Amino acid sequence: MHEFPVWDVGGFRIDMSTWGTILITMLITFIIARLAVRNLSVENPGKMQNFLELVIEFVHNTIASAMPLEKVKRYLFLGLTLFLYIVISNLLGLPLGVAFEFTEVNEFLGITPDLLDKYHGHVHMAFFKSPTADLSVTAGLAIIVIFLVHFLGLKENRKYYLKHYFEPFPIFFPLNVIKEISKPITLSLRLYANIFAGEVLISTILKLGLFGLPFLAAWQGFSIFVGLLQGFLFTILTMVYISQATIHHHEEEHH
Repeated sequence: MHEFPVWDVGGFRIDMSTWGTILITMLITFIIARLAVRNLSVENPGKMQNFLELVIEFVHNTIASAMPLEKVKRYLFLGLTLFLYIVISNLLGLPLGVAFEFTEVNEFLGITPDLLDKYHGHVHMAFFKSPTADLSVTAGLAIIVIFLVHFLGLKENRKYYLKHYFEPFPIFFPLNVIKEISKPITLSLRLYANIFAGEVLISTILKLGLFGLPFLAAWQGFSIFVGLLQGFLFTILTMVYISQATIHHHEEEHH
């Protein structure tokens, strides 16, 4: 297993590869969105416009499967941003998942004598990875989403939102609280575990040298599918949670 450059600042361990790829992901997401809307045309749309329209249609249909159609427009840009950002984050570590070997102490990169002893004098360090391969990133995304869910529930559907904690009977209140606590945990762990496991396997295959190239090509192809799937799952679950918090039973029956 390889390590990543870590700076110790005031007792906080800052993973520089994670921070770097978070900024890169934000930049790529912004560039894609900007290019897609730069030269909008009804008669002769460009490739980027067609691409974004396909993504928007996919996200629209995803949200529509979780809530009434008239409410989809309100959450479309949230779903689109989540989907694009997470998919780009998931795929970012695939092309440059290369580790370098270090045999000497390097405080700048966080290679300490203890770390060298741990790996018997040979530390393999990577400088590039998917942001979502870091639990702090996926946990941050999940916390933001769940905060938004509870905020919308209290703002738009307070009576029924608070009531659901005591359904079907008041004795179920502790279980319903545990269920709500488990949502950000499962949301973050599912995304993190799938992407982290994929990058660990890629680093393992790279150690096989030329013999591992066919396996690397096959696994990277599968990783693209996993990255897209995890982006879809995170987005659809976000919309399901928002729907559950903001729409009460009478509305569901009406629609």
